[in-house]
Amino acid sequence: MCDEEQVKFNKEVNDGISDKYDCQHNEIFNPIEQQRLVRALSTAIKAVKTDSKPLSALDYGSGSGNLTRHLIEAGINTVSADVSDGFLNLIERNFSHTGLSKTQKINGKDLTGMETGQFDLVATYSVLHHVPDYMHIVKEMCRVLKTGGVLYIDHEVNESYYQRSQEYLEFLKKARPIINLKRYLRLLFDVKGYKHIVRRLINPRYKREGDIHVWPDDHIEWDKIEQLVIEEGLEIVLKEDYLLYKSGYDVDVYNEYKDKCADERLLIARKQ
Repeated sequence: MCDEEQVKFNKEVNDGISDKYDCQHNEIFNPIEQQRLVRALSTAIKAVKTDSKPLSALDYGSGSGNLTRHLIEAGINTVSADVSDGFLNLIERNFSHTGLSKTQKINGKDLTGMETGQFDLVATYSVLHHVPDYMHIVKEMCRVLKTGGVLYIDHEVNESYYQRSQEYLEFLKKARPIINLKRYLRLLFDVKGYKHIVRRLINPRYKREGDIHVWPDDHIEWDKIEQLVIEEGLEIVLKEDYLLYKSGYDVDVYNEYKDKCADERLLIARKQ
């Protein structure tokens, strides 16, 4: 697909799953990951060095409002931006009553319509691998930050995910149930899923939710992101690799390996 077709596909897919998104993503919406996320966002918020009160934030690729929820709970005026009308409508229903929530439709290519130096915090979570030209989007995120504002990029796989160290392979083998009847039954009765299987046979790089940069030879290149961020006048405040917890994992096994291996990265940087 060309870039415009990919953005259109992402929009159509997310419009269709917006009401079911949270239930389908147990790697995000589970207590362990949510607690980690709250701690990480707290670090980012404390790193903001603008004089704004209250703070303003952009949640880029907001989805169902995973970041939006926590930003609003922190008292931050939040613009939730997404290509999906379904997600934006969901956010309006869930958060408009707070008086801190606005939504904005984006084109998946840039941040047209957003002012330079508009936000104290720009945050994105599990989004860049859906964006055709993610490097340009990161540059745009830097542009709309105020001086002293903070960029927050989270939940994108790091190099070790593809390198598959021995410890990481051991973790996956131990943490995943050998037989997951619930998963198999869900797949068996997922009638729409058979359509996606056929599409995958036709195009081996087809992903049901429009993921693009999720392959060993085409994935998020963190070193290039860091270089770009620095070139745009930001300093790295925190770079942290972590082991993502999925609700199907054995908790004891996860706790045993969470300090031994990692598969995701968080980056927090402040504009000088």
